[in-house]
Amino acid sequence: MTRLGDSVQRAGELLAQDLSSDRTAERLLTETGSRRYLDLSDLPAPEQAALIASRAVDVLPSEERLAETIEARRAEGGGLHVKLGIDPTAAEVHLGHVVPMIILSRFQRMGHRVTLIIGDFTAKIGDPSGRSAERPPLTDADIARNLAGYQEQVKPFFDFEQVGFRHNSDWLGSFGFPELVTLLAQVPASALLQRDDFRNRLAEGSGLTMSELIYPVAMALDSAELDCDVELGGIDQLLNMQMGRRVMEVYGQRPQMIVTMPLIEGTDGSGAKMSKSKGNAVALTAAADEVFGKVMSIPDRLMVPYLRAWTEWTDPEIELVTARMEAGTLHPMDLKRILAGEVVTALYGVAAAMTARAGFSARFSRRSFAEVESLPVLSLTEHGAEGVTAILARVLEFAPSASAARRVAKQNGLRLVVETADAGQVTLVLTEADALRPAAEVLPEKLAEAGASGTVYLKAGRRVAEVQGL
Repeated sequence: MTRLGDSVQRAGELLAQDLSSDRTAERLLTETGSRRYLDLSDLPAPEQAALIASRAVDVLPSEERLAETIEARRAEGGGLHVKLGIDPTAAEVHLGHVVPMIILSRFQRMGHRVTLIIGDFTAKIGDPSGRSAERPPLTDADIARNLAGYQEQVKPFFDFEQVGFRHNSDWLGSFGFPELVTLLAQVPASALLQRDDFRNRLAEGSGLTMSELIYPVAMALDSAELDCDVELGGIDQLLNMQMGRRVMEVYGQRPQMIVTMPLIEGTDGSGAKMSKSKGNAVALTAAADEVFGKVMSIPDRLMVPYLRAWTEWTDPEIELVTARMEAGTLHPMDLKRILAGEVVTALYGVAAAMTARAGFSARFSRRSFAEVESLPVLSLTEHGAEGVTAILARVLEFAPSASAARRVAKQNGLRLVVETADAGQVTLVLTEADALRPAAEVLPEKLAEAGASGTVYLKAGRRVAEVQGL
């Protein structure tokens, strides 16, 4: 059995146990957390390809071709050459940025050669992928500042001592105009304009600069320069990476294989991808208890995507816990605490994860909201005529917009909690339709239907406010 197979067998025994137990949680986090450093070179080529494909959106041309190429490189006494390009666009890195780094680490631990391309030249152009307007180009000072902390922040997910670094200014900075014209003569304009974001901007009359138009060609020259076997990147980079295949053919090289990674949804459950600007990201520099709390705030439907993105769990392990939740033998909250512990373990270790787990229980799992200090207050006398979604967005600021609050309700994350005189609690779900009605109408109606009386709280996700004026 392989080293990974041994670990999966041990973890499987723990996943069948009571995951609400701190002892079981600690043993599980120790087992799965250690996989981030596990030597995967004993995996057969088909299993290596399958492990990569299990976390990818696309493997092009195919998973089978990836396995064949791994086998061929082994026969030659080496491994694949895999590259990932990074544009240093921000000084602070969040969890969404490390998804490809985790897969790159797996390639690395399988015995393959990895090169990171620092896009110091292309960052000055600005990647237009998925944008509705031109991104302001970065200056040399911007790039230097953003690169300074990147390696240290991502270090928990990737071994930088076993990687090659290249700056694409080394070849793009000296690429001459005659060479560019010769290359562009072999790239159909339709290949550049097929992008949805370009077509949408042109249809709307928005600007589209020539530098943005040839950005994919500049990125493709990285592939030709390094002549790699595989390029890794987010699904939003697919067209850029396909241009890399085209340009490699122009240069008489064998086109690279492509592995695309998903763009992970942010913690607010709004459907938007994780982004610092949207306030739905988990910064790698955040304290352990903050990281734990943010993961605990996600809607239940994000648990499986997050397990797939940021843990070393295999598909059979995820299927096991999913089946247990469906069967009612595993509470979603218990699994979410394991997930939050996994993320903290990656950043700070098992001991910090267990401390954060205990701290979260002390702060947020207490029975009575009355014990929580400084809860915001919702006065129905003052705001009762407004819809619940509007109150959540504009009054309590529990959601960035009324539409985001509506999505919380749609996911059954909006509730009334009534604390009765005997210290009991009654929880009432507010539906999406309820959330659109005036609070002064729907809240008393829900309480009357349930026959509940006591101190009333409005709970949206993990945030709570006391309701007054009923």
